[in-house]
Amino acid sequence: MARPATQSARRLLRRPLVGLLAAAWLAVQGPAAADQVRTAVNLADEPIAPVPPAAAIDPEKVRLGESLFRDPRLSHGDIRACASCHLLDNGGDDDRAHSLGSDGRPLDFNTPTIFNVALEFRLNWRGNFRTLQEQNASALLDPRIMHTSWEELTQKLRGDAGYRSAFASAYGGELVPQQVLDALVSFERSLQTPDARFDRYLRGEPGAITRDEEEGYRLFKNYGCVACHQGAAVGGNLFQRFGIFGDPFAGRAPTPADLGRFAITGADSDRHVFRVPSLRNVALTAPYFHDGSAPSLEAAVQVMARVQLGRTIDARDTALIVRFLRTLTGAYQGRPLETGAERAGP
Repeated sequence: MARPATQSARRLLRRPLVGLLAAAWLAVQGPAAADQVRTAVNLADEPIAPVPPAAAIDPEKVRLGESLFRDPRLSHGDIRACASCHLLDNGGDDDRAHSLGSDGRPLDFNTPTIFNVALEFRLNWRGNFRTLQEQNASALLDPRIMHTSWEELTQKLRGDAGYRSAFASAYGGELVPQQVLDALVSFERSLQTPDARFDRYLRGEPGAITRDEEEGYRLFKNYGCVACHQGAAVGGNLFQRFGIFGDPFAGRAPTPADLGRFAITGADSDRHVFRVPSLRNVALTAPYFHDGSAPSLEAAVQVMARVQLGRTIDARDTALIVRFLRTLTGAYQGRPLETGAERAGP
């Protein structure tokens, strides 16, 4: 009876108003079923939600977008692809503090992950793009990133019989810039990484995370990290000043990137304000922060505690919070992203 009872609980608990009634009803089904229901009820009000599956997207456009995403011909001189900085076999970034620009010099900002980008309300560290179409167009035309032009790019793609056929099938008519952007965005919206161990914990799966990891989550909440890192993306849905209780830039010369949104708005209230990053798959995306200045999760946690919360976190609590953060690593195309030493727990 436990298995049907658990399935009934999950269906009923999708409707919060009947959740408690479901728990009471299922209590008569046996202790194991009742325990699972109580767990699901208790987790229903948590500040973090599981990553949803990617929305239904035309698979033909997704395949075309993936081909474009991996094609260096999208850059001037055919030297780099979108996938050069957004590695899909790891964390969706490139493991560098700063990627190298088309001119060979480091770019101003650490490359953010491309995974789960559809869950974020603004894009890039300064949140200067509201849509993926805007962000992609800017990256393609930026002299320091892809350094191309629409004339150059569309000429290359129209000269490829495979692309001509693929675009005609997916969109009809002659290949135009808007179709290129739409295909790229279709692929990027498919890059969800659901089924992290923490997501399974939120869904009430027994043993999905360890006691230490659950304690790390409790500390993450109690210290106040969830004030900025919550929702399905565990962040990515608001702006915040970097350095509320301390100066994260002390000891080094400031850079234009440190100005944050001030560089866009000119408003003093936006000085050092950034889009709060998502913590999904964060164990795979070192180094951290807009400038890549934190080499490890342990260092990032301690800096954030000091400058954002005005707290000092000891080594024990830091280690437990990091254990929790490692449970946020999900799966891409059914394959877990974590590997070897990066995996902690069951």
